[in-house]
Amino acid sequence: MDYIKVFVVGGIICVIGQLLMDGTKLTPAHVLVIFVTSGAVLTALGIYEPIVKFGGTGATIPLTGFGYSLAKGAIDSVEKSGIIGAFTGGVESAAGGVAAAVVFGYLMAVIFNPKSKK
Repeated sequence: MDYIKVFVVGGIICVIGQLLMDGTKLTPAHVLVIFVTSGAVLTALGIYEPIVKFGGTGATIPLTGFGYSLAKGAIDSVEKSGIIGAFTGGVESAAGGVAAAVVFGYLMAVIFNPKSKK
């Protein structure tokens, strides 16, 4: 049953993104910013945490999950370190994901030869 919940939540998030790209003039970069920002805002409002508890990785893997990770880290760090935690907590909590994106992005750039569109 957990796999179904993960699939449904992740699928709904992806459908929203696809609808935004197909139904508006938003570029993928705009959708990326909207998703990360909405994940952070929904976390700060306490709305995204129940979605994560229900959907698990279906809610934490997409871009909204990155915003969730940044906001959650900042909130937790403020409770531990005070106001300085607002600046350091998000970076600390998302550092693993950012490092993996850089490393795998670099490896793909080295391994594959991109072709430009005509």
